[in-house]
Amino acid sequence: MTATPSVPLADWRQVLKLALPALAQQYLLLFIQHYDQFLAGPFGESHKAALNTANYIYWLTTCYAVVISAGATALVGRFVGANDRHMANHTTGQAIFLAVVMGLIATAVAWPFLPELLSLLRLKDAAPQIAAAYLSPLVLMVTMQLIETGGIACLIGAGDTRTGLYVLSGVVLVNVPVAYFASRGFGGSELNFVGIAWGTALSHTIGGLAVLTLLIRGRSGLKLTLANLKPDWPLLGRLLRVSIPAAADSLSIAACQLWFLRIVNDLGNEASSAHGIALRWEAFGYQAGGAFGTASMAIISQNLGARRPDQAARGGWMMFAAACGTMSFMGLMFYLFAWPMCRFYSPHDENIAGLGVQALTTVAFAMPALASAIVFTQALRGAGDTRVGVFYSWFGFLVVRIPLAYLLTGREISLGPFGTIAGFDMGLFGAWLAMLVDIWVRGLLFLLRFSSGKWKRVKV
Repeated sequence: MTATPSVPLADWRQVLKLALPALAQQYLLLFIQHYDQFLAGPFGESHKAALNTANYIYWLTTCYAVVISAGATALVGRFVGANDRHMANHTTGQAIFLAVVMGLIATAVAWPFLPELLSLLRLKDAAPQIAAAYLSPLVLMVTMQLIETGGIACLIGAGDTRTGLYVLSGVVLVNVPVAYFASRGFGGSELNFVGIAWGTALSHTIGGLAVLTLLIRGRSGLKLTLANLKPDWPLLGRLLRVSIPAAADSLSIAACQLWFLRIVNDLGNEASSAHGIALRWEAFGYQAGGAFGTASMAIISQNLGARRPDQAARGGWMMFAAACGTMSFMGLMFYLFAWPMCRFYSPHDENIAGLGVQALTTVAFAMPALASAIVFTQALRGAGDTRVGVFYSWFGFLVVRIPLAYLLTGREISLGPFGTIAGFDMGLFGAWLAMLVDIWVRGLLFLLRFSSGKWKRVKV
């Protein structure tokens, strides 16, 4: 069924209508991370280092979910843009089916291997065991979080960024008291610490149930039925053709981030704790980019479905401009207020706070390039142009960030049969300097790709 498209033109009103709820949604997720860090405060440096590493690994869930979300947003957006609601609903059902299958696979595969995975990350003292215990409830209940993510991705494709905000508001309202009482109300410190993760796992489970309920009732023109949950292999193939390269990109980034974290963990628990503090503040910048990137997926996929590629491009550039301005302002705040920000999470240890300040003031200069990398990655995904981004990510991390991080952080670098070379021994600052260079390289690459306009001709 087709009809005259009713997709709104790309203008600042439409940009803000899509982006502001997505921005609030990103900051709610960020609030949970900061709240968990606050609850972990009394447990000591090993627990803080474990939480930082556990959050990195839990980030794999977000990257893994891209197998569902990228294709779901792109296809639902195309069908909504073409006013084909039947196929939009059918795609929604396939995305939920895929979320259930992938969630069950993730639990079955990840659960037995958590200790082995954590052993590769060079955590010190008791931190590996603590991180494994923390991750267990999150892995156990990951299916419902994937359903939550997949359903919200479909709604974003339909131009609805508000429902995700409402759902995640409920997630926060559940998480705050549950995590607090679970982390304070039991006997041993290890059990208390894992209570933080139970708050996150249970709240996202409720979020997944809420998304299912809304879709069954027919939210934003998308209605989930049993018939649409039956596997449609050709449609699943179309969805995965977009999602798999995007997921490969996200998972490659996650794997490289874990490699980067291993380099940081080799610097000791102080550096690892400071790294985690700086990352949490930096997140106020990149989560803003994520919000504008999410909105760009909706506006680009719908306008391409409506056969208005020029409006799609205009929307992408407007989202980048808004993200760049917002994130550059955040960068200025990082530079000016790095010391009180880092002292907030480390009031009793000036060494950790000082290391955090070095990292945060360094990444302040990366914000414009990070806006480009994030927004244009999402914009290209909305167009279904997901293959090139994988190579950009590999180049940025494997050719730039990781080699530079070894060179700048170590005293002596082993080159195997070629001997050794002297490193710069710059510690955590050297690692974040390598990150800065990588972000600028990838930001420029993604900007050039979007500027080329080749994404307008991609078929999904």
